[in-house]
Amino acid sequence: MSCRAAAAWPLRLPALSARALGAPRPGAGAAVRTRRSLNVRAASEQQGQLKSVADLPGPSWSTTLYWLFVKGYADRGHLLQCLQKSLYGPIWRSRFGPFDMVNIASPGLIAQVIQQEGRYPVRIELPHWKEYRDLRGQAYGLHVDTGPEWYRIRSVLNPKLLKLKEVSVYAPIIHQVVGDLLGRVELLRSRSQDRATVSDLAAELYKFGFEGISAILFETRLGCLQEEIPEDTLRFIAAINNMLTLSDIVILLPRWSRRVLPFWKRFVQAWDDLYDVAQKLVDRRMAELTAQVSSGQPAEGMYLTYLLSSNKLSTAEIYISVTELMLGGVDTTSNTLSWALYRLARDRRVQDCLYREVDSTCPGKQQPTTDDLSRMPYLKAVIKETLRLYPVVHGNGRFVSENEVVVDNYWFPKKPLTMKQSLRTWRNSSRSAG
Repeated sequence: MSCRAAAAWPLRLPALSARALGAPRPGAGAAVRTRRSLNVRAASEQQGQLKSVADLPGPSWSTTLYWLFVKGYADRGHLLQCLQKSLYGPIWRSRFGPFDMVNIASPGLIAQVIQQEGRYPVRIELPHWKEYRDLRGQAYGLHVDTGPEWYRIRSVLNPKLLKLKEVSVYAPIIHQVVGDLLGRVELLRSRSQDRATVSDLAAELYKFGFEGISAILFETRLGCLQEEIPEDTLRFIAAINNMLTLSDIVILLPRWSRRVLPFWKRFVQAWDDLYDVAQKLVDRRMAELTAQVSSGQPAEGMYLTYLLSSNKLSTAEIYISVTELMLGGVDTTSNTLSWALYRLARDRRVQDCLYREVDSTCPGKQQPTTDDLSRMPYLKAVIKETLRLYPVVHGNGRFVSENEVVVDNYWFPKKPLTMKQSLRTWRNSSRSAG
């Protein structure tokens, strides 16, 4: 799957959106519980005035099938989302396979949902992922675990990835990967007919994202930007693509179909390949750290070293956690870079402003530091605007099963219900193009 297609899969969204959010802020739980209590109390007093989920507008099952498989929206979920908002307004209901979703496409309504979350937000369940973990006796990880266990794992993973002071230690390795990307681009340009064009820059940015995140998570270079990519790396890349694609299919098929259709077996094989390569990389680093300590040297390293030395996660939890973080890091980087370059190429004024800022802060080929980044507000604005226009995923799901929720003038009782927050709503068609 190319980075350009990353945001298009309609059912991949709930599977992977959990990685985008951090653990709750300290002290936030009490405020959230207070807001939820007020909302639920208001709901109980106004039930006669509030509408229910049955009153929501939305497409029928047959209409959804028609849109997905006849009109071609199956791989253009972001466009389907825009179409449905234009037809049904900022809140509507849609049903497909095992999902019964309330779609929310308004910043104000999304805020109402978030304000009523508990301490442990629940994303859409992935029963086929859980079944695979049980089949192989693996730890569940962030995408399967919920409640206190999810919070415990997230609390260990977050600090070294979300704090600017902490992530600055990854700068040297990222500089190396960036240098390799630039060298790769120059090589491809020199080979082109006009000696200037890179025919598939998105594919190179995808390999760059893969190389960069693996260098941080596994503390090793996988060789994605080399002329000859190592066999295990190609296997890793293929396993990720196959697993994500098959995951979208398997979750929609009934269990009995596994006896006649090959998708479940392929899904299991893809996960086996993915987990096997990740486990080898972690085990290799563990052996290196053991050798360092045995020789009297301190155990020095980056993210994986932190996880292995913290004793806060089991080895099985580390295997699955870094694997899932890998899934979340590739498209996040490559998709954003692809769209940022596309928009800059179409707007010379913005391109020139950004160039002047970067060149004045880091003249020549000077490598930027953390302090330099703080002096480049226009660069930050370009990245944020790119993410607003082209979010990596086009929504974020919430699974409402324990608490009553009030959104707009609708009351949702305690029952299994998915509330999908449309990230495409941050785009105002009257203010931005394309």
